[in-house]
Amino acid sequence: MRGRALDRAFQVLALLVLCLALAALGALIADVWRDGAARLSWDFLTGFPSRRAENAGIWHALTGSIFVIVVTAALAVPIGVGAAIYLEEYGTRSVAARVIEINIANLAAVPSIIYGLLGLGLFVRALAMGRSVLAGASTLALLVLPVIILSTREALRAVPPSIREGSYALGATKWQTVWYQVLPVAMPGILTGTILALSRAIGETAPLITIGALTFVAFAPDGLWSPFTVLPIQIFNWVSRPQPGFQVNAAAAILVLLALLLTMNAAAIWLRDRYQKKLR
Repeated sequence: MRGRALDRAFQVLALLVLCLALAALGALIADVWRDGAARLSWDFLTGFPSRRAENAGIWHALTGSIFVIVVTAALAVPIGVGAAIYLEEYGTRSVAARVIEINIANLAAVPSIIYGLLGLGLFVRALAMGRSVLAGASTLALLVLPVIILSTREALRAVPPSIREGSYALGATKWQTVWYQVLPVAMPGILTGTILALSRAIGETAPLITIGALTFVAFAPDGLWSPFTVLPIQIFNWVSRPQPGFQVNAAAAILVLLALLLTMNAAAIWLRDRYQKKLR
C-alpha cells in the first residue's frame, strides 16, 4: 500500500511540475508574441543588419543558423551513430569500450562553454580554420556527439533480442544483422535523439561566441570558410542594445527561432512515424 501511495504521490508531483513548466513556457511565449509579432514580415526575414532598428533583418543570421546546423548534422550524426553501433554491438566487453563509455557519459554533462574553449584552441587555432562556418559546426558537433551516442545506444538496446537471434539463425553475419535488421527497428529512436541534440545545438550561443563568431555580419555565408553569425547571437546583440526598436527585433527573432525549432521537431516526429509504419 505504501508503495502505491508513493507512486501516486510522485505521479501527482510530476504532473504538477509539468503543468507549472507549461504555464511558464506559455507565459513567456505569449509575452514574446505580444512584443514581436507585429515586426514579423517578409522584409524582416530577408533583410540584413542595420543601425536603424526599423530597417534591420535576420536573413544573414537565419541562413547562418541553417548552414551551421546542416554541417553540424553532417559531421556529428555519422560519427555518433557509428560510435554507438560499435559500443553497443561490437565492443561491449572490451576495456577500451568501457573507458570510452564512461567518458562519453561525463562529456554529456560538460557545460557548453567548455566546448567553445576546446573549439577555439583546436579548430580555430591549431587546425587554422579561423572563425568560419566549419569551425563553428565542428564545435557544435563535439557538443552534440555525446547526446547522439547515448540516445542511439538506448535505441539499439530497445531492439528485441529475438530479431538478432532470428537473423543469426538464417545465416546472416553480425554486420548484416545490424544493418538490415537492428538499425531499421532502432531508427525512430535514433532520429528522435538526433533531432533533440540538434535542437540543443541550434539554440547555443556561448560556444560560438567563444570561438569568435561575429555579432555583426552584413552578408549571408556562402561556403564552409565564410564568417558567420546565427540567430541566438543576433538576438543577444539586439537585446544588449538600449533602443526599444531593437528589443522588438529581438522578440521577433525569438519567434523565428522557435518556429525553426518546432519545424525540426515536427520533421523528427514525421520521420519517426514513417519508419514505424514501414516496420508494421
